This record gives sequence, structure tokens and C-alpha cells, in this order.
Amino acid sequence: MPLARIDLPAGKPAGYGRAVADVVYEAMIATLNAPKNDRFQVISEHARETLIIDPTYLGIERSADALIIQLTLNEGRTVEVKKAFYEAVADGLHARVGLRREDVFISLVEVKKENWSFGNGIAQYA
Repeated sequence: MPLARIDLPAGKPAGYGRAVADVVYEAMIATLNAPKNDRFQVISEHARETLIIDPTYLGIERSADALIIQLTLNEGRTVEVKKAFYEAVADGLHARVGLRREDVFISLVEVKKENWSFGNGIAQYA
């Protein structure tokens, strides 16, 4: 059910975007209880002038490697589950691709179950 949009700075090595997507998917399964094979992800690369991320908002020092991950998912998860997801993604990206935890921006957009159609013009969760 989650739809992940991953926005990266351009110029990363081949396979970088897929590695980031893998970490996000693994964290969704481990912490958000997303079903296996429920993988819908869009990876986009952006030039500096089209990926604008404040370098110091909330006292967090971000580098030019900062990225944005936005998940649209069904509503209803607890704050503790969301926090576990944020931590799993930041830790996973640090371990897998060497990204600083400060450079991981995550936004969750919760929707009602009837707001999905996975094909055939049917609202499968409604």
C-alpha cells in the first residue's frame, strides 16, 4: 500500500537510487507492517536548483547529499511505529550507502484505504 517517492541529488553512482529504494522497502516491511511484494516506488534525480533542502532547518546540518523520501500510506499507524520507520531508514541508508543520518528527510502522507486503486479500475481496499 505505501507509495514511495524518492528524490535524490543528481550525479550519484549507478545503483545508488535502487539501493536507497531497497532500504526504504525493507524498512516498510520491518516497521510499518507493509505486505511483501507491495513495492511501488518512484526514484527521481534532481539538479541542485530543483532539489531545494534547507541546510540548517531545526539545527540539523544537511549536506549537498541530502534527499527526500515521501511515503503515501494508509492512515492509522502509531507515532512509535512511525519513529521506528524513520530510524530504520536513516540507519539503513547510513549502513548501505554511507549517507549521513542528517541528510535523510522523510515525510509520511496518510490516506484512507479507499484512496487506492492497484489496477483494473477497482478500489481493492474499499
